[in-house]
Amino acid sequence: MHRLSRRSAAVIFGHGGSRYRNAVAPISASSYLHNSVGESNNKPRWFSVITSGKYQSLTQLNFKTGLYFGHRFESTTAASDASTTPPVERYEYQAEVSRLMDLIVNSLYSNKEVFLRELVSNASDALDKLRFLSVTEPELLKDAVDLDIRIQTDKDNGIITITDSGIGMTRQDLVDCLGTIAQSGTAKFLKALKDSKDAGGDSNLIGQFGVGFYSAFLVSDRVVVSTKSPKSDKQYVWEGEANTSSYTIREETDPEKLIPRGTCLTLYLKRDDKGFAHPERIQKLVKNYSQFVSFPIYTWQEKGFTKEVEVDEDPSEVRKDEQDEKTEKKKKTKTVVEKYWDWELTNETQPIWLRNPKEVTTEEYNEFYKKTFNEYLEPLASSHFTTEGEVEFRSILYVPSISSTSKDDIVNPKTKNIRLYVKRVFISDDFDGELFPRYLSFVKGVVDSNDLPLNVSREILQESRIVRIMRKRLVRKAFDMILGISMSENREDYEKFWDNFGKYLKLGCIEDRENHKRIAPLLRFFSSQSEEDMISLDEYIENMIPEQKDIFYIAADSVKSAKNTPFLERLHEKKIEVLYLVDPIDEVAIQNLKSYKEKNFVDATKEDLDLGDKNEEKEKEMKQEFAQTCDFIKKHLGDKVASVQISNRLRSSPCVVVTGKFGWSANMERLMKSQTVGDASSLEFMRSRRVFEINPENPIIRRLDDAIKNNPDDRNARKFIDILYGSALVTSGFTPEDPAELAGNLHELMHMVIEGRSFFPDPNVQYQGANSTTSETLEAEVVEPVEAGSKK
Repeated sequence: MHRLSRRSAAVIFGHGGSRYRNAVAPISASSYLHNSVGESNNKPRWFSVITSGKYQSLTQLNFKTGLYFGHRFESTTAASDASTTPPVERYEYQAEVSRLMDLIVNSLYSNKEVFLRELVSNASDALDKLRFLSVTEPELLKDAVDLDIRIQTDKDNGIITITDSGIGMTRQDLVDCLGTIAQSGTAKFLKALKDSKDAGGDSNLIGQFGVGFYSAFLVSDRVVVSTKSPKSDKQYVWEGEANTSSYTIREETDPEKLIPRGTCLTLYLKRDDKGFAHPERIQKLVKNYSQFVSFPIYTWQEKGFTKEVEVDEDPSEVRKDEQDEKTEKKKKTKTVVEKYWDWELTNETQPIWLRNPKEVTTEEYNEFYKKTFNEYLEPLASSHFTTEGEVEFRSILYVPSISSTSKDDIVNPKTKNIRLYVKRVFISDDFDGELFPRYLSFVKGVVDSNDLPLNVSREILQESRIVRIMRKRLVRKAFDMILGISMSENREDYEKFWDNFGKYLKLGCIEDRENHKRIAPLLRFFSSQSEEDMISLDEYIENMIPEQKDIFYIAADSVKSAKNTPFLERLHEKKIEVLYLVDPIDEVAIQNLKSYKEKNFVDATKEDLDLGDKNEEKEKEMKQEFAQTCDFIKKHLGDKVASVQISNRLRSSPCVVVTGKFGWSANMERLMKSQTVGDASSLEFMRSRRVFEINPENPIIRRLDDAIKNNPDDRNARKFIDILYGSALVTSGFTPEDPAELAGNLHELMHMVIEGRSFFPDPNVQYQGANSTTSETLEAEVVEPVEAGSKK
């Protein structure tokens, strides 16, 4: 049951008005209206009154008092005397409506709820037209009705009424605009403005395509339009039903349904769509789609206030009080909530992005961010800007404090972080990379354009040059905002940003080659000289030694494993800083960058590492000295390695396995093998050639070289090579093909060490042991005794 509170009744009936539970008291002609603060207001206001549970419209005007009174609006046209009722005229649509309506209802719009957006936009256009025309024709506003939009629902009967006090329509306007599908009255009005001499005025008209009104049939079986133009003395009613090829127009003669000006649109919802008639849902849709329409939008909402009421006392307590005359009687009360219905302003009339940025405080920006995107933390940064020239639009962008809890956002281009408005009407927040690239999907904000090219349903952006220009400018502003965080005096701000969104920027290195110069300065990595705090590429270049020409990096699964790898021995010795790429995406991102400020990125695990100190004569001597050993190792390892070379990157380690210049590194090969959908054939194809590098200065390699030269057929030498190669695979980041064989060889080596034996015995040393196989039996020589001085 709809009822009015004592406060609301006083507003409508004056201070002496009474409030009834089930019906509104009759109002005398001498009643007057007060506004919400008790002051007299000469401007009439719209009110809706529901009596006896029946639905009422906002239609009658008492011209003596200037009041609008609500009266019952039945679900069917009220019957009246045939002698006084003008005939109903039936018209045929000026199109093949059965097919076109089917397209509108089933194909044109992807979401049913946009019907309210379209109808509110039409109402806003009607108000804008009236305001524009009243500049030269002030008599159009003679009725002094507030310019607003009011939406009322009847959830029991599934009825929605949308009323505006705009320009209204004549009979011919109804035939032209509602009778001819896809003819836009707004477009026609804009064309007339363009052709006129006064076309310089600013217009905020929204409609373009003329099919917005027919979105009402997405949810309605029947639509009734009652409209009154200030240019006409008569009010007309347009009525149409879904799946029909005709409509009717008649003159409104019922005095209780007459309105001074504007349009009242009544939707009789389909059975499956009656849920749209709930006041809470209508309010939610208005806030989502029409929050920033330039005219106030009121919705009819149930409200409540608390009050104290007396309660009946317990008879036993009453007798006890009577016995004690000295006890002061206190009336018992309880708090109850009194419900009533009233209009509630649902939208904000001034969008924050239309204001001058100098006049908006940081607190206002943060409050708008929290309210729009349902956030509880303040953003790290914001950017409010306006672009002019060939493409004009306004925007506010934000960098959140934390990343989304969803792990799929980085690979999901359809994030709902950018809200697109056209002339302050919300269009969509579901894009597939048209306005923002995938790697910047964490940026949140609003974009409002007056001339953005949309399709007829307004929900899908058309691929155009304007959209591409908008995208470039939005991306540029986003990078400027992130760069501002990185240059902040508080280093913790960017560390917080990088922890949450660093992976997004690395993804940008892969996907957006055009913006490499903007992305690269924002990247951060650990390094051999900064294992605790990440550094930028600019800081790395500042720390480079004079003779260093390249930026060196190594990819590993952790800082510790990268630090202890044998690849960096010579680099550490020369005090060359090396970047540690410990994130799985790091290596791919750096490979796509290729260079930064004319410094090439060089993988320290690849062959032909150039440290700028080559001694060609010494290298030539080493190659000749160890040529036999290198050939022997290559022959023994076979296809496991592409070649065996003398290393220039090792200092203490005996050997290492490096990869070729092309193909995967050891780290990338490990990552690809771990993929659940990895293809064995593609893994084999992309696996890089392996080069076995030996350190000629290491005593192990020198002993192996001596053994091979002394006894090329020594079986132990071959086993020793297998142990060296297997251990080199592990330290280089590879996985041994046969870990059991490597473990067996290591166990055998340990057993020989325990027994005091060596893989390569010294020919000048005899080893005695319990199981020695090298001992020989020595025969004693017999010497016969002889006499002194005798001759043999």
